[in-house]
Amino acid sequence: MRRDLAGPLIRDETAADRPVVAALLDAAFRDHPFSRHDEARILQRLGERGALSLSLVACDPASGEPIGHVAFSPVRIAGQDLGWLGLGPLAVRPECQRQGVGRLLVQAGLARLRAAGAAGCVLLGDPAYYARFGFRAEPGLVLPGVPATHFQALRLDAARALPAGAVGYDDAFSAG
Repeated sequence: MRRDLAGPLIRDETAADRPVVAALLDAAFRDHPFSRHDEARILQRLGERGALSLSLVACDPASGEPIGHVAFSPVRIAGQDLGWLGLGPLAVRPECQRQGVGRLLVQAGLARLRAAGAAGCVLLGDPAYYARFGFRAEPGLVLPGVPATHFQALRLDAARALPAGAVGYDDAFSAG
């Protein structure tokens, strides 16, 4: 567990957190212009399929209630498991946004992935937000059907070469 001075506690998600996290995801993505509004269902399906590599919550230091969440799940590149993961969904309760909660979640998650020996991480998101963590569009890594500028990658193990090919997320992301 990680606690910043007067900041949220970052810890692994538990089964008891799931209803609160589902509501948090629904609230955080309610007005998002590019959301299909199925983030809570995606997270549920990832869990049911055993496809969550890491699922973290940020908890309010006073109440202990989750105010943010991030998930990481395996991805395949050119049809192969190369030790890369996908970040998402990432969500922060609307009234807690713009206070660094998302940043803390991403940093904690990436640190855990590095420590576990992950090769890298990909995501679909705002380049202006994720550049602060070192994510950037990589021409050799593509997610078909999405703007190349918004599909970004970060190598976590500099000793491994950057792979190339189409990235495939777990079927939980495309199920209806």
